[in-house]
Amino acid sequence: MFEIVFELSSLADTAVFYGINNSNMQLIKNLHPNLRIVARGNAIKIIGNQQDADKLIVNLQKLEKFSIDNNQLTEKNIIELIKGENPKDISFQNLIMHGVGGKSIFARTKNQQRLVEEFEKNDLLFAIGPAGSGKTYTAIALAVRALKNKQIKKIILSRPAVEAGEKLGFLPGDMKEKIDPYLQPLYDALQDMITPLKLKEYMENGTIQIAPLAFMRGRTLSDAVVILDEAQNSTIMQIKMFLTRMGLNTKMIVTGDITQIDLPRDQKSGLIDALNLLGNIKGIARIDFDVNDIVRHRLVQQIVQAYDNRAMNERQKNTKE
Repeated sequence: MFEIVFELSSLADTAVFYGINNSNMQLIKNLHPNLRIVARGNAIKIIGNQQDADKLIVNLQKLEKFSIDNNQLTEKNIIELIKGENPKDISFQNLIMHGVGGKSIFARTKNQQRLVEEFEKNDLLFAIGPAGSGKTYTAIALAVRALKNKQIKKIILSRPAVEAGEKLGFLPGDMKEKIDPYLQPLYDALQDMITPLKLKEYMENGTIQIAPLAFMRGRTLSDAVVILDEAQNSTIMQIKMFLTRMGLNTKMIVTGDITQIDLPRDQKSGLIDALNLLGNIKGIARIDFDVNDIVRHRLVQQIVQAYDNRAMNERQKNTKE
């Protein structure tokens, strides 16, 4: 009697691969009736005829790859893949990756598409634009895709902890509890792209790290995609510190909205300074998002436009005076 163990990759989400209540695993067993198949954690033990076991190994490799690439594995997908067919309706133009439940995450606007293109060609990118334009969401999707494709070993997400009308000291809890509200938008994006169990695992083993900007000091960040969000609220020294953390095989994406600066009036934004200073260096790209890139509720675009118009009118009025 032949016996072999197939180990699922660490990138494979067992909840996705095995299905709800192990429904996928039960189907795989039904499709291979001559074999005894026992699955525990990442290990799948196969007992039976060697020729049948070898065929199952090939099928498991195809199913594993599909589940990692698409973050889903339905019974229909399993039957098609085992039959040697290409699963239908999984390819979309400008697709970045498949999120939780197979949700398609793709570049929806020209500037989001440009961010995807420049990511392939440059190691440092500045994505500048208004709230809701998808710059951070697209950046995180690119990072998750790079992790799934084994191009990097970790994702590091950071934000400066600058209050927008609130004071940290007045918030309840320890430092982590005080900081977490500032980092919540990053968690929200990740939860769209990685299932809860896998995300928890990544957070616990350090594959994905989310921390305030101040925690970056003294580190060398290698084999990673590193994203600094809300960078307009970083000081000149902070953003210099952040950018000089770049190690080997690392890409950095800096996102921000230079119209939403919450720093004290006497402090210059590090993002604006970096854009002026580093604009002509090869290997650095800048993508400017605008109101046409806003992909939230239809009213958000009009709200942003109204505030921009008022600011422009006030500047013109001050110039005349």
